[in-house]
Amino acid sequence: MLLGAVADDLTGATDLALTLARGGMRTVQVMGTPAPDLDLSGVDALVIALKSRTIPAPAAVAQSLAAARALEALGARQIIFKYCSTFDSTPDGNIGPVADALLDLLQTPLTIACPAFPTNKRTIYQGHLFVGDLLLSDSPMKDHPLTPMRDANLVRVLGAQTKRKVGLVPYQIVAAGADAIKSAFERATGDGISHLVVDAISDADLHAIGAAVSDLPLITGGSGIALGLPENFRRQGLLAQRQGDTDFRAPHGRRVILAGSCSAMTRQQVAAAQAAGCPSFRIDPLAIAAGKLSAADIVNWVVGQNNVDKPPLVYSSADPAEVEAIQGQLGRTEAGESVEHLLGEVAVRLRDIGFIEFLIAGGETSGAVVGALGVAALRIGPEIDPGVPWTVSLCKQPLALALKSGNFGAVDFFLKAWGKLP
Repeated sequence: MLLGAVADDLTGATDLALTLARGGMRTVQVMGTPAPDLDLSGVDALVIALKSRTIPAPAAVAQSLAAARALEALGARQIIFKYCSTFDSTPDGNIGPVADALLDLLQTPLTIACPAFPTNKRTIYQGHLFVGDLLLSDSPMKDHPLTPMRDANLVRVLGAQTKRKVGLVPYQIVAAGADAIKSAFERATGDGISHLVVDAISDADLHAIGAAVSDLPLITGGSGIALGLPENFRRQGLLAQRQGDTDFRAPHGRRVILAGSCSAMTRQQVAAAQAAGCPSFRIDPLAIAAGKLSAADIVNWVVGQNNVDKPPLVYSSADPAEVEAIQGQLGRTEAGESVEHLLGEVAVRLRDIGFIEFLIAGGETSGAVVGALGVAALRIGPEIDPGVPWTVSLCKQPLALALKSGNFGAVDFFLKAWGKLP
């Protein structure tokens, strides 16, 4: 194995696995530390998906260290700590504490922090993260129900999460190329800096950064940081030239959309699907808490929808004001967890009666559903939209799964995804 990755949520792991697979690396994604009997022969990259983004920092550190140790044992030459391209975290972590722990584990003095993903309009300039034309702090992420991001200055945000020194590689150095970036790494190490936020506004920048980090044992960032990594291994004669997974085939059967994300983009995707005629069922967290809504109720509704061209949509997506009101009654975490648990149970019941194709929107929701289904590993398939592929579960009863981060995908994602499934 050449490359190992620890991802703090499921959809982010899938996004990274897609990037590596497109770069020609034979990539497998697993949920949690891989089982000893999992066949990883011939695998170039292994991505371990955790559900650690919003749990207490000590638990996130413990899970991430266990995953990294497993990757080391499998022979990974380099490790990526993957988090969201909008740097989703709280003032207490978990990005800083996990990165610090991994630096200690790998006994290395320096890593980078680069969540840039220009294809999805996430760019970094002078240490400030932009979402499209907006600073992160002015984007819809400022209202995220679990990780509201109200400061776009990543040097300052990361600095609040670590006791180590945080620095910046500004764009003028990045634009000068890989050698200039490497020189910045050397200067930072001499200055006692452990975390370097690196500017990037284009894929060309990410390729240059990728070349510069070839000797770093640890890299942290979004999936975009992996764009240049496969070529490093090719230059070393460790990776063959190949064109992704050409024999990917998915099972086909009844399909359903389960959307738990309340992001602005997912709400637009829900509205677009409804406008196109997809039957929809909205989950009310208050009804769950009152015992007035069960998984059986939702499954009965889904089964009753027979239009194969318009898959049924089950969603809990709501605008920030409504989410805040519900959280005020049920609690900040309890509201989301009740929906996630319910959608997990719905997915299991649907699978047991023959549903095969699942489109899941939201990182936390995807983690809950995949966990409930008992999926241990995924094979990465074709891209639907940047950062979102179809996958197939590696189990006795394969399922086709599209696991979408809340903010990813075009407005028509729920409608066009099915046409991308081989």
